[in-house]
Amino acid sequence: MNEVRYNPIGIIHSPFKDIKGMPIQSASAKGVIGTIEINHEYAAGLKDLDGFSHIMLIYHFHLTEGFSLRVRPFMDDNLRGVFATRAPRRPNPIGISVVKLVKIENNILHIEEVDIVDNTPLLDIKPYVPDFDSRKAERIGWLSGKSGRSNELKSDNRFR
Repeated sequence: MNEVRYNPIGIIHSPFKDIKGMPIQSASAKGVIGTIEINHEYAAGLKDLDGFSHIMLIYHFHLTEGFSLRVRPFMDDNLRGVFATRAPRRPNPIGISVVKLVKIENNILHIEEVDIVDNTPLLDIKPYVPDFDSRKAERIGWLSGKSGRSNELKSDNRFR
């Protein structure tokens, strides 16, 4: 298999210096503000992004060391397969969050609903389009009956 490499296009800034106490999903991060500093060589790619209220951030879990194929998720006490969770300790430590885009000033994006630790390397941005990105799920696996609790849960150091 060929090696795959990515170069960050910027850095995500948030009030969270560590994962402890951070919201576990952006939907539970109401009122949490942050910024994204896009590297100058990619700033031209921000053209027209300000027309979207929400954006998807694809980033590297830079604090994660190693991975586990079985993890104990924040919302459960049982071991689960890593691919049935959103845990950061993955073979490829890639995270995805949907955040609210407040405004863009030059190469700085002002965002809300941030569930990302400070100084996280940003790999890509995509506009969030509900007609394309939102689906009615028929099944949500082991999260049945638990997903409504995500607003009250904060992360711990379990997956670091």
